[in-house]
Amino acid sequence: MLALALTAELEGVTDLVPSDKPESPYYYTFKVQCTSCREIHPNWVGVSRHDTNEQSGSRGEANFVWKCKNCKGDWEATGTESGTKFTGIDLSDGEWFDYDEKAGEEVSVKDIKWEIRRA
Repeated sequence: MLALALTAELEGVTDLVPSDKPESPYYYTFKVQCTSCREIHPNWVGVSRHDTNEQSGSRGEANFVWKCKNCKGDWEATGTESGTKFTGIDLSDGEWFDYDEKAGEEVSVKDIKWEIRRA
């Protein structure tokens, strides 16, 4: 079993937790590496604790099962003030910057930190 520890800079708020319900699951995203060929998956991979996938060889189920192959998957976000939809966000560099024309201001995702720990 693994646990996730998250750190972030919060201002004026506390108790930050994902909204994670079966009817509206939260997807944790990871960079993964094949344990056989050591190839790093080119995209971030989403995993929900509510999703289950059958493992090959009738070994039961798991929240995440990956066969080493390339697939596409980007991030999306919505402008806070304008509701502008931003698609095709590439977080492979750990950050993203753009400009929201409707709001007239810069938008960004940065300081992303994830750590997987044994629970």
